[in-house]
Amino acid sequence: MAPEILADRSLSCRLERAEGLTNADFAEARARLTPESGAKWISVAGAFAMFDGVDSPWTQTFGLGLFQMPTAAELTVIEDFFRERGARVFHEVSPLADKAILAMLGERGYRPFELSNVMFLPLGAQGSARGESASSVSVRVAGEEEGEIWARTSAEGWSEYAEFAHLMLEMGRVVASAKGNTLFLAELDGHVIGAGGLSVHEGVALFAGASTIPAWRRRGAQRALLEARFQYARHAGCDLAMMGAEPGSSSQRNAERQGFPIAYTRTKWTLA
Repeated sequence: MAPEILADRSLSCRLERAEGLTNADFAEARARLTPESGAKWISVAGAFAMFDGVDSPWTQTFGLGLFQMPTAAELTVIEDFFRERGARVFHEVSPLADKAILAMLGERGYRPFELSNVMFLPLGAQGSARGESASSVSVRVAGEEEGEIWARTSAEGWSEYAEFAHLMLEMGRVVASAKGNTLFLAELDGHVIGAGGLSVHEGVALFAGASTIPAWRRRGAQRALLEARFQYARHAGCDLAMMGAEPGSSSQRNAERQGFPIAYTRTKWTLA
């Protein structure tokens, strides 16, 4: 019988570190692909601070106050890291972090403005994706030369949101070149119809958003991509899978249907 995994500080440390390392890999890949972006990350008081551009959603910190409580001077170092690059200061804070971090942020003029659910699944508790059979959809790991195919397929899955199309293609190219990421392609009748990603760090498999080309939806691609990533993660020695979702969103509901409970809800803070 698999040991019980509790939604405690130890679990939060594992999940937050996995996401932090994944985003550090992303920043390094961005810096390699577009040096002029100034992408960079630093580690201060156990927190990872990422800069991926002034308007990038990845420009923020992970793990603040969780691994250790920062001093006022250390928090200033983090703030200066963003200010020197012309970016606003954002912190994604776990509720399992030192409670003193809340008072510190309040005293420095921060305000909360966004919530996100961190969801997890002990891989020993689930052998495969739930639901109906994935019909004839097949999934394979993309080859090293297929990064562009993966990026374009992933972006096409968001094609109905025209305002995000360019961003998703650009982001997909960075994800495809980041170390630690494994790319998956879903195929049906000789066509690539969907894409998904997986990042593995220290026994935690972070499931990145999978997408299906609109014309090929409702054929089982999402379930097939999830199943393939479950299998890959277990073979890679992972004992935990994780996802992130906006509270009450369809992403949360889909994750819950696959057995992912909510570990905790993070609060995102910004310096007013």
